[in-house]
Amino acid sequence: MTRIISGFAGSLRLAVPPSGTRPTSDRVREAIFSALEARDAIEGMRVLDLYSGSGALGLEAASRGASEVVLVDRSPAAARVGRDNAKLVGRAAPRGGAPHITVSSSPVQSFLGGTVGPWDLVFLDPPYDLGGAELTHNLEALVGVLADDGLVVLERSARDPLPELPVGLELERTKDYGDTAVHWLVVTGAADADSATD
Repeated sequence: MTRIISGFAGSLRLAVPPSGTRPTSDRVREAIFSALEARDAIEGMRVLDLYSGSGALGLEAASRGASEVVLVDRSPAAARVGRDNAKLVGRAAPRGGAPHITVSSSPVQSFLGGTVGPWDLVFLDPPYDLGGAELTHNLEALVGVLADDGLVVLERSARDPLPELPVGLELERTKDYGDTAVHWLVVTGAADADSATD
């Protein structure tokens, strides 16, 4: 079962696509969002959830105060589930306080080629078998649409090396959770080790 952990939609159960996705565990999501809230990186932010699957990461951000969330997944089944979950979250929002949530079924690279920034927070949780070169292309495309203090939360297998980072992004820190590694990437020059908390 996947659920929203906190915020106005806390405890809301989310549907998961029948196959082809790898939902982020509650434990990892809780750790990610605790760190994001500690650095005040959710409230009022524009958020992208790439390779979104059920949309759990982006919708968690919506529940916790993001102003705009876009879920992106090329799988028709995942996009359908994402739309259904987004409607559930939208209905749980306080009157007049619903975030703007949309779903795109475009391939991630195509979406990034046409999107207009700035995006404040990006979740990048691709399939573990996505090649490093394609992932680097995703990151290159993000550089041009991130806010100056933008943040990318990249989730990969702990066994995989960090992909080559393009000019414009740097690694702030990496945290392992069992088989999952979460890499925190910031716009070059925006890293502040004191702001990063577990």
